[in-house]
Amino acid sequence: MIISRNLSWAPRFFLLGLAATCFVYWQGLYGDWFFDDTPNIVSNTDLQPQQVDTASLLNAALSSPSSTLKRPLASLSFVANYLLGGLAPFGWKLTNLAIHLLNGWLVFLLGIRLLALARQRSRTACAQPEMAAALIATGWLLLPVNVSAVLHVVQRMEMLANLCVLAGLLGYVIGRQRMIDGENGFRLCAASVIGGVLLGLASKETAILLPLYAVLLEYLLLPRAQTPDRQLAWLFGLTLLLPALVCATVLLPWLANPATWASREFSLSTRLLSEGRIVLDYLAWILVPAPHALSFHHDNFQISTGLLSPWTTLASFLALAALAALAWHYRERRPLLALGIAWYFACHLLTSTALPLELIFEHRNYFASFGILLGGVPLLLDAALPLLRVRQALLGILLLWWGGLTFATTYAWGDSMRLAAELALRAPDSARAQTSLGAELLWRANFDQASPLMTEGYALLEQARLMPKSSTRPEQVLIFTNAMLKREQDAIWWQSLIDKLRRRAPSAEDISALAVLTQCARSRQCDLPQEHMRAAFEAAESHGQRNARVLVIHSDYAWNVLVDRPLALALTVQAIDIDPGDSDSRIALARMHLVLGQNDQARLQLRALERLNRMGRLDRPIAELRKLIELRSQAARS
Repeated sequence: MIISRNLSWAPRFFLLGLAATCFVYWQGLYGDWFFDDTPNIVSNTDLQPQQVDTASLLNAALSSPSSTLKRPLASLSFVANYLLGGLAPFGWKLTNLAIHLLNGWLVFLLGIRLLALARQRSRTACAQPEMAAALIATGWLLLPVNVSAVLHVVQRMEMLANLCVLAGLLGYVIGRQRMIDGENGFRLCAASVIGGVLLGLASKETAILLPLYAVLLEYLLLPRAQTPDRQLAWLFGLTLLLPALVCATVLLPWLANPATWASREFSLSTRLLSEGRIVLDYLAWILVPAPHALSFHHDNFQISTGLLSPWTTLASFLALAALAALAWHYRERRPLLALGIAWYFACHLLTSTALPLELIFEHRNYFASFGILLGGVPLLLDAALPLLRVRQALLGILLLWWGGLTFATTYAWGDSMRLAAELALRAPDSARAQTSLGAELLWRANFDQASPLMTEGYALLEQARLMPKSSTRPEQVLIFTNAMLKREQDAIWWQSLIDKLRRRAPSAEDISALAVLTQCARSRQCDLPQEHMRAAFEAAESHGQRNARVLVIHSDYAWNVLVDRPLALALTVQAIDIDPGDSDSRIALARMHLVLGQNDQARLQLRALERLNRMGRLDRPIAELRKLIELRSQAARS
């Protein structure tokens, strides 16, 4: 690939990159909802307001089950999609693609400035910053590792947070360049960092890393002043050091508590050991991705239990240390290489260290992949190094490979059956992947017992439930399907489900499985043996720290299926004790009290709801509850 010396070609090349991105992604926009799109969006009725007013918008903004910060900006963008096109996924995915393109434009603009700064700092820097920035941005837009961030609708949270991060970094660089030129640019720097963090946090917590990115940029790329700038010191003290101190104070005791890790198959130590291998794997997935690596489902990952268990744990940490040493060694001669590596590591500080999150997700590389391309692409374009044409050809091959693999992957994302089959093929030993394909086959068979798809689906689910790390979802799908078809539910399925719930604290998948079975039972569509359901709830609640969501589901089952009013009341009270801010549980408890004629107890819950009512978001349910209490009180007096 021959790079033109005419820098005016750069914007044209980038526009071509935008068009190529639209082309490779377009077929993927026709796909369905996927994975945790359902609990976060499809089943979240607060995101589907029937009328637009302040209360409904506030309810929607604060409805996300994914985070204590609620991610209101992302939630309101979901509301906008719903109001424009209902729950048809195409428009939602198209919005995600538009955000991805906007982020690519910011990467292009930021890349131009960073490459120009590197040129000022080091003579070995790329001589064509505009063209290099266009190649970086185009490559980043086409990276296969970013496909799930774009087509998995709920990951709009990640993209919006990084939109704020990229805009914040661009504003910070512009402000700092003004300061270097003797102009007043500090206000722009402060507004970019503080505004980027605050707006980004309204979408996802990863935006909190913006000040760290800016500090690394300051140290590794910007000219060093004779004396430290006190304004910048105060800015980073406020946005970086203070939040880090607060988070450490709050999180360390929580992380040290074994109960925090009860629902995970890993501990704090084994997570940290495992993440060394994972972060190194991510690097390969960014630069030279293989289809089997980008399987979305990574529950088949072997957790590290020691530096030599497996041996690749120690090898991975040594490789990461070598990468860090490389960045340090070249910080003066190759500042962009050092900055790109530093940004890659910084991006993974939040999600790939101590927090008890899922071990692996490809979308966690959305910003990290920019860092890697920022550090790597200029090296391939450097005319001062030998074998320039070979390196340019290598970059061309990589761009074609990234675009081709992304095209193949988005083709799968364009249809739920194709996606399930492709992910199961890429991860044959993943219980999640096999369960998803089995469930999809049953759905495509329309539960027709004569269909060969049913036989294949049952076989996959049986295989999945026996896998070492499988959740209770395979059993739930098998039980649910046979119950709907009025067929016998194999006792082995129930025993397997109960054993898994007893063996470990319920995961999000396990809780979802209990919710599905409960909903089916209360709708009278499923005749589920009560003794098995009781045993399942007993097993799920047998662990040291009980889960409020499990108690709420159990209460629903007790009230509507068992018709055991005292048990339902007790379970809801226990759930509220665990999560006092759960307004839905308080509303449910108040309604239970009213049904039982306990009006005074209902009023207590009403007063608690009034205290939780921030900015009027609970006005409607409070008004409805108050009216019910008045009607019950009048009936009691008469």
